Amino acid sequence: MTSVAVRKHRGPIRVLLADDHPVVREGLRAALLDYPHIDIVGEASNGEEAVRMAEQLAPDVVLMDITMPRMTGLRATSELSCKAPDTKVLVLTMHDSREYVVQLLRSGAKGYVLKDASPTELRHAIEIVASGAPFFSPSISQVLVTEYLREARAPRRPTPRLSLREREVLGHIADGASSKQIAGFLGISVRTVETHRARIIKKLGIRSVAGLTKFAIAEGLVRSPTDNLPNIRD
Repeated sequence: MTSVAVRKHRGPIRVLLADDHPVVREGLRAALLDYPHIDIVGEASNGEEAVRMAEQLAPDVVLMDITMPRMTGLRATSELSCKAPDTKVLVLTMHDSREYVVQLLRSGAKGYVLKDASPTELRHAIEIVASGAPFFSPSISQVLVTEYLREARAPRRPTPRLSLREREVLGHIADGASSKQIAGFLGISVRTVETHRARIIKKLGIRSVAGLTKFAIAEGLVRSPTDNLPNIRD
């Protein structure tokens, strides 16, 4: 693991735990008790709760699981990058695939640690991310190098710019929500949802739901279909 100079954090590092398994949250809390400069300020059991609590508590770091009910860690990370930009997201998961890593980084995650990490590595990761620097487990670093080389060889094309509201609407479309459901989620009218949908289609040049979903996944606005595969649990 590469040594990183860590800027000393003023006061305790305030951490929010986000994982749908109570036993995992309990284990994380116990593992971090030995570090008095790390203060667990709250626990969230799903992505929606993680976003809401992060807005309320303004933690320095959210320790984020990927696979959670109601809203995935991927979607929650994307929302936090807009709603709580000063809060750093450190992903803690069993998944080390290129797809997960790239999507989460595009969503705004500042670090990525595997769940087999030792308490010492986890503490180090929290300290580094809280200081504003990125942190990745060694195996994840190799994934990033491979992805960097792949993208460096690929021709670049500009990505259409969507507004925050358009990104929210697109995320719900990709989740399979109807215009009426989206209106309820966002507190806007169905007509407004349809207006946003039309603008998204015009900007992206994509008319099918399948195409919009593919774009949303690539942009980190919604979970990957592999989240639904059986026998994969964080």
